[in-house]
Amino acid sequence: MNASSERPENTVDRKLLEILVCPITKGPLEFDAAKQELISRSAKLAYPIRDGIPIMLPEEARKIE
Repeated sequence: MNASSERPENTVDRKLLEILVCPITKGPLEFDAAKQELISRSAKLAYPIRDGIPIMLPEEARKIE
């Protein structure tokens, strides 16, 4: 059994979240389970998660306030 099948659906692996940083600010990211996004408060961007894969491209990110 692999790690992805052991965690609940619509979640991000904690180890992955610890490793990932905002590509612009290199700062930490927060996981928004409801919107399936990784939030960079410092860059004011939300990176989408599609099919369980974080899309860490600034041009794919949504601006937040």
